[in-house]
Amino acid sequence: MNSLNGPINMRVLILCTGNSARSQMAEGLLRHDGGAEYEVFSAGTHPSQVRPEAIQVMREIGIDISGHRSKSVEEFAGQQFDCVITVCDKARESCPMFPADTKRIHLSLDDPAAQGSEMERLAEFRRVRDQLRTCLRRLIQEMWATA
Repeated sequence: MNSLNGPINMRVLILCTGNSARSQMAEGLLRHDGGAEYEVFSAGTHPSQVRPEAIQVMREIGIDISGHRSKSVEEFAGQQFDCVITVCDKARESCPMFPADTKRIHLSLDDPAAQGSEMERLAEFRRVRDQLRTCLRRLIQEMWATA
């Protein structure tokens, strides 16, 4: 599904700790499902590298995030965002301050990389990806309804 008729020119920053899985998948999903109405970025409070499992499970649904890189939230210091979404509890706790008119949304999602075997991790990455997609589609509809 492309573009759920969201508000035009909505700048969104998605934060996680490592900017390696949840925030990367969320960035890819919101760009794809939100369409051109959203300018989407992701970053981490302690960036690392994009997990290969995230790339793989996103490719399974036709979204390519292989060109993404892990970025520090400090790269976005001083920039204006309409919405900041944290996708893990640690990022929420250490999230930098944004102007009062910035909408803040928190999604408490499990770290899919914390699972056991490769098959268990991939299953968890798929579960978190699907959970993210559901949450983000709901947010798109809510933002459109209030725009």
